[in-house]
Amino acid sequence: MDKPTLVILAAGMGSRYGGLKQMDSFTPEGDTIIDFSLYDALQAGFRKFVFVIRKSFEEEFKSIFNKKLKGKAEVAYVFQELDNIPEKYINPNRVKPWGTGHALLMAKDAVQENFAIINADDFYSREAFVSMAQALIATDKTSYNFKTMAYLLKNTVSDYGYVSRGECKVDKNGYLIDVTERTHIEKINGQLMRKDDNGDLVPIDENTVVSMNFWGFTPKCFGFGEQLLIDFLEKNQSNLKAEFYLPTIVNEILKSGGANVEVLKSNAKWFGVTYKEDKAIVQKAIEDLKAANVYPKNLW
Repeated sequence: MDKPTLVILAAGMGSRYGGLKQMDSFTPEGDTIIDFSLYDALQAGFRKFVFVIRKSFEEEFKSIFNKKLKGKAEVAYVFQELDNIPEKYINPNRVKPWGTGHALLMAKDAVQENFAIINADDFYSREAFVSMAQALIATDKTSYNFKTMAYLLKNTVSDYGYVSRGECKVDKNGYLIDVTERTHIEKINGQLMRKDDNGDLVPIDENTVVSMNFWGFTPKCFGFGEQLLIDFLEKNQSNLKAEFYLPTIVNEILKSGGANVEVLKSNAKWFGVTYKEDKAIVQKAIEDLKAANVYPKNLW
């Protein structure tokens, strides 16, 4: 069985963070959050990394990660650009990337194996990578048997503003029924709230199972997404803020009845950087993990 590939979504603009958080350093040794995902993934058995980035920071990005991974894994880069869509849908006024579903499709030509996909700015934990790698290695790559790594909502929120999470409905056998992209979940006076379709804040249970964009796919997933993107662009070409989310692809996969998504659960405490104020918390968490010898002082 082929060793699995890890696709890292690193083309974001970091608008709420105020900069390119995917290249920001969080330790005296210069570690980015991606470094810990790469380190954990290598320990878990991933042997190829595909970075989805933008050409505007290609050289800087490669200068950081190529030397770290040299001799350890195969590395590829693909680009998520605003014009990486059929020409008739290009909107010259658009600045915002087309979303995580679009980013996934950019990796199609670089991925021939079972693969996992993650965000560049989230810390997922070692056990999550081990669990995902084992599941992918055991899956026939010609099948439509997909995976998602799920977390409890209370373990995945920021104290400094709203976050976006995929709310998961799971059946009694541990398979995904559907996932709803909640683009605004916020802690207000200790209570977790989400915006509904009318923009009103309503409570959401802290033990809600959510996706952190840590998915496991076979290469068969790409066939679903391409037509969905065209359908999305037809409806949203003039909407400068509309995004084609990865859960949109997953829901269509589920509705088709031709595929399933097994829910792998992690009890780990997520940490990541949505806001600049999150950085100190992440730095302290990483410092504690290194002090406990979960990670060596120098990863590379």
